[in-house]
Amino acid sequence: MAISSIGVGSGLPVDQLLEDLRKVENAPLALLESKATTYQSRLTAYGTIKSSIEALKTASDALGKSETFGALKTSVNTDAFTATASNKAIAGQYSVNITQLATSQTLTSGGYADRKEQLADGSVKITVTLQNNESKEFTLSRDQATMEGLVKAINADAKLGVSATMVNDGSGTPHRLLITAKDTGTQAAVKDITVAAGDTGGATDFSKLQNLIGFGAGAPAGGSGLAVTAANNAQLSINGIDITSQSNTIEDAIEGVTLTLGKETEAGKTNTLSITRDDTVTSKAITTFVNAYNNLQGIIKTLTSYDVDSQQGSALTGDSLARRVQTQIRSALNPVAASGAIANLSQLGITTDPASGNLKIDDKKLAAALKDNMADVEKLFSGENGISSRMAAVATEFTKSGGIIANASDSISQTLKDLGKQYDAATLRIDAKMESYRKQFSALDTMMAQMNSVSSYLTQQLAMLNNLSSSSNDK
Repeated sequence: MAISSIGVGSGLPVDQLLEDLRKVENAPLALLESKATTYQSRLTAYGTIKSSIEALKTASDALGKSETFGALKTSVNTDAFTATASNKAIAGQYSVNITQLATSQTLTSGGYADRKEQLADGSVKITVTLQNNESKEFTLSRDQATMEGLVKAINADAKLGVSATMVNDGSGTPHRLLITAKDTGTQAAVKDITVAAGDTGGATDFSKLQNLIGFGAGAPAGGSGLAVTAANNAQLSINGIDITSQSNTIEDAIEGVTLTLGKETEAGKTNTLSITRDDTVTSKAITTFVNAYNNLQGIIKTLTSYDVDSQQGSALTGDSLARRVQTQIRSALNPVAASGAIANLSQLGITTDPASGNLKIDDKKLAAALKDNMADVEKLFSGENGISSRMAAVATEFTKSGGIIANASDSISQTLKDLGKQYDAATLRIDAKMESYRKQFSALDTMMAQMNSVSSYLTQQLAMLNNLSSSSNDK
């Protein structure tokens, strides 16, 4: 007889039996999943530690740079200029008087009615020479020899030293060409603009173009068609010393100081620049370093902790690599053969909390050390065997490609791949086994159904025989 569902024929709870068998067979899969979860947690934890080490190295590297120590800050009593100072500058006060700002030269053409008017009957070669005697040339084809084409060609070449645009003044001949030197100062101004026939398809008549743009030695007969707004150099005095500059940004007129001029000094007013020590640059760098160190220690503590109450470990509980990071990073805090008034972190006001292992800063002691012994503080961190170089060496060994953490992570990644293969193989084996169980139960179900059918048939036949026998006896 046909069986539509396993268990229907026999009445056995076959589906439940198969489900229970699947749970038993899946036990090895749960173990593999647990192992994979553990290894994945370790891999993630290693990545977290690596990122924290890199952050510590960045903070440590800043303490290895000379500009972190003895930084200077500037203040001015005016909006006529701004100033910045490097650590090459010397603290002091300066009087800055600005009599003229640096400006760019501007050349303006007369008006033209048609900006698309043809200005040459063939190709032309235009040469632009600056006052510093730098010369650049470009070529216009016949189709480009218009005001529009000239503007596009000038702006397409960044090396010309000039830029161009057109201005519409609203008159009957409104279109004017405006050429501006890209840099300020007299040396960046245009000296000559000459027009000549091009090498290929050269123009025989380019007088209109020459009248438009010819300048200096290249000006047409009768004078240039370009009006000139002359370039100026910046002129100022610092503590009575006169200074001339091509630019409004003036570097090292005062050693280590950059001045950016904004406007001329108002009559009767004195502009003052003050340069003073800025120890906050160093203290902020040290604080950032201490915070990065404490953050790493806290992360390692969290990742290696063990909860006694729940008897539950963390991702790296008992992990030797994490402890190795902690030990070597701590060791890097001790410079080799340091000397001077500030030879170790405790003399700087930085001590280790015995309970947490974190660093603590005594702000007052740190400020005093920076004020009185900046050179020794710099040596402690950025010397040949200072904390910065030692920390960088340790950090690099852990974080570099092919380093300690990379190798450990690669090993875990390979283990995860192997576990994945084992999981897939085990799943296939379990699926095959469950299919075998299903077939066996199906056969059993069919057999039981057949036996039940035969039993029913025999019961019916015996009942009929019983009835026949009873009828005969009644007669």
